[in-house]
Amino acid sequence: MSKKIVVLTGAGISAESGLATFRGADGLWEGHHIEDVASPEGWARNPELVLDFYNQRRLAARQAQPNAGHLALVALEKGYEVVIVTQNVDDLHERAGSSRVIHLHGQLFQSRSTRHEELVYPMTSDRIEMGELCEKGHQLRPNIVWFGEAVPLMERAIEEAATADIFMVVGTSLQVYPAAGLLQFAPQSCPIYVIDPHQPPLTGRRNVRFVAEPATTGVPRVAAELLAEY
Repeated sequence: MSKKIVVLTGAGISAESGLATFRGADGLWEGHHIEDVASPEGWARNPELVLDFYNQRRLAARQAQPNAGHLALVALEKGYEVVIVTQNVDDLHERAGSSRVIHLHGQLFQSRSTRHEELVYPMTSDRIEMGELCEKGHQLRPNIVWFGEAVPLMERAIEEAATADIFMVVGTSLQVYPAAGLLQFAPQSCPIYVIDPHQPPLTGRRNVRFVAEPATTGVPRVAAELLAEY
């Protein structure tokens, strides 16, 4: 049976494909305060602004291409069972060819009902407009987990982490919870690879290897080593 690699990816891997990370050095995301475009309160105040913001994000994501980091994670599937748990809402992992991807924070190219969370729809265009309704007559919104909302796939991600033989952390500061806490559920014996130019804080774990490189060089390097061991 193949060993299982669980990979937690964050904004850093998408940034290398040209997508803006959710919070810049000035605390803004594409010129907006986070609470205005990524919170239930922001939606209640100005849903038109929120819809326009994510319509623009879809255009940017559509133009971006998977990078060498994404492709190296796909290559790992030649020798391992690979489960990617991503904090990113873009579809770059899927477009690269990864077969198992869990989106903790939702998916940019899906809409959902504002009233019935279970009513989720694949998007046929890059836009959601005011007046677009779910089958029960309620306004559609982006299928994004905003600040202050529950993370519905966290339990599934925890189950995957608990059965990992190898755990990789790619392009995340390990500062956004609950996603950052996922590492706590990996078995203590599990080797951990942390691939990021900025070494995120990591305490209470042994068998950790830091690779202080961007995803586009660090992930291919680690993937080649793991495939050579296979």
